[in-house]
Amino acid sequence: MILPRYHIGPSSIAGAGKGLFLDEPVAHGRLITAPDAIARVYTFEEILERPEAADLLGATVRWFEDRYTVTPEWPDECYINHDFEPTGLWHLGFVFAAADLAASTEITVDYRHLLAPGQQEDFLDARSGRPIIGFSWRESLTASTTALAALLA
Repeated sequence: MILPRYHIGPSSIAGAGKGLFLDEPVAHGRLITAPDAIARVYTFEEILERPEAADLLGATVRWFEDRYTVTPEWPDECYINHDFEPTGLWHLGFVFAAADLAASTEITVDYRHLLAPGQQEDFLDARSGRPIIGFSWRESLTASTTALAALLA
């Protein structure tokens, strides 16, 4: 579920396709997206064992520890693109405003939180050209918890 008013439009990130843009300002630390209607989570191994695993990896998101969702139907939340300097903070499936965000801001998150540990995206970071490689659960939880605490302080 996406809480502020928003629209989907052409991303400002080279090669990203579409992006999710705010239609209203959002203050730092405020919730932008929250999980809803999650029918099932899978281990990464369960996903890899499926015959269509290669097609599903692009629609796979880590929520916690070694549990992932698979969403091939692409709800609007799936238009949140990657950036190493994101406008949104991913924390346990929630996305918080990483700063005071103006209307028309494209929402981005650091995909390293969403990938399996060591999993590499099929594309490079558009700004830096660096590979996007999944954090371990400990790295992800430590980084996102620390960043969220700072946002809310």
